[in-house]
Amino acid sequence: MTSSQPRLRRFVLDANALISLLENRAGAAARVRSLIEEASRNQRPVLLSAVNWGEVFYIAWRVHGEAQAREAETKLRQLPIMVIAADLDRTTRAAALKQKHNLGYGDSFAAELAIDRSAWLVTADPEFAKVGKALSLYPLPRHEKS
Repeated sequence: MTSSQPRLRRFVLDANALISLLENRAGAAARVRSLIEEASRNQRPVLLSAVNWGEVFYIAWRVHGEAQAREAETKLRQLPIMVIAADLDRTTRAAALKQKHNLGYGDSFAAELAIDRSAWLVTADPEFAKVGKALSLYPLPRHEKS
């Protein structure tokens, strides 16, 4: 990369960003889809913590049933999303973020991955603002439950 080229941004999806895509939520789904397409064009996959993938699968199963959760899994495996394992070091750092900033357990893994990879965290969850300047946020519109 030469100095005249802009630095490509890297993105981490949290669970609600991926659910927005799967459920085709107004506003958010199009933005997530656009980020994934851009990442694919630039050969720079979007990142996702394995813990957050587990959240998405569990929520899809709980809300839509096992068959649709398995169908969602098949679709997601075709996308340029790199799922990052939660090893001991990553889990310890995520647990520290949870404790320091009172994040949800799954959210702490998304935040840790974004911080670790100097990436933007794609989310509709305002709770991540508690982490402060250490975490770059790419905000999505909030989903209003009916």
